[in-house]
Amino acid sequence: MLRGIRGAVTVPANTKDTIREATQRLLQAMMQRNHLVADDLASVFFTATPDLDAEVPARAAREMGWTAVPLFCMQEMAVQDGLPRCIRVMFHVNTDKKPHEIQHVYLGEAASLRPDLAQGGMDDGRRDAPSGHRSTEGTRS
Repeated sequence: MLRGIRGAVTVPANTKDTIREATQRLLQAMMQRNHLVADDLASVFFTATPDLDAEVPARAAREMGWTAVPLFCMQEMAVQDGLPRCIRVMFHVNTDKKPHEIQHVYLGEAASLRPDLAQGGMDDGRRDAPSGHRSTEGTRS
């Protein structure tokens, strides 16, 4: 069965290194919390807010050795008062897990996007972006 696993992370600055580091931290957390290996991934979609243009997040996955996984990067739509410097990820995973067994991962300030789904998001010790924004995730599903 194909399932989606969501994740997001905020980035402290628009630099190649910080984008790659934050993306790898998110990808590793998503893989660990869902007990996945790269062969489980059918594809991965990445979005980045318009203020992150120094690097494509997919490069971080390639550096992790994900050479056989189809990766696709897009720009997140600009939303007034949206969360700045945010990378979002959608895994498409081949799994027998039920929807309630999936662990979505929201790190740093991105935990505020979906506090109902965040697994330890603000507890990871990093506060990457200023608060005072509103969620850009739309309705909760």
